[in-house]
Amino acid sequence: MTPPPIRVLLVDDHAVFRQPLAFMLDREDDLTVAAQAGSLTEARAVVVDELTPIDVAIVDLRLPDGLGINLIKELKTSHAEAHSMLLTADQDKLLHARALEAGASGVISKTAQLSDIVEGIRRIHAGGSIQSVQELMELLRLAGQERERDEAKQVTLARLTPRERQVLGTLRDGLDNRAIGDRLFISPETARTHVVKLLSKLNVESRLQAAIFAIENGVESSEWSRGGTTSSFQSEH
Repeated sequence: MTPPPIRVLLVDDHAVFRQPLAFMLDREDDLTVAAQAGSLTEARAVVVDELTPIDVAIVDLRLPDGLGINLIKELKTSHAEAHSMLLTADQDKLLHARALEAGASGVISKTAQLSDIVEGIRRIHAGGSIQSVQELMELLRLAGQERERDEAKQVTLARLTPRERQVLGTLRDGLDNRAIGDRLFISPETARTHVVKLLSKLNVESRLQAAIFAIENGVESSEWSRGGTTSSFQSEH
């Protein structure tokens, strides 16, 4: 008895790439494109639709409403029996590592031959992987290093005083010492002292690096300058 075809969800916002690929995959006897999506929102609608079962999701990295990694993670949680692979033109190994950590069974380039993509689908549907063991270990090592860096940043952020977080928020806005003083009701000299101490605590060498840290960790200046937050510090010189 012939087994049923592998049901594929193809997620890519570029229809000029997605539709021809879907056509070619449908020509394979053991594959069928069960659904296509051009965004995370469209793909999520397919995933929750019990009338459209999915065996393998082929997901692009960058979609109009977010990273395909998010869909891969959600699919792993809600459909443990389904497999996914990242099909992307992006060469960022760290993002590839994050996709694997999120649950992808492999990563393949959009420049790959059609035969490689087809073989990749078959392989991960059978429980295998596209990458070699050595490649997988290297990518997972990168993912682990990034996670450790993120955890270290959160520890550093948690150790900042309310005033230091205020100053960090102003650096995010690119303010100089005088502007920081005006916003926080302190003198430019006091502002400079706070900045110097903050840079040391963050272990960065410049205001720009501190601003990047603030952006990456969601520190907004408005969080720390509204309401009564500044009033308790107005006694500073």
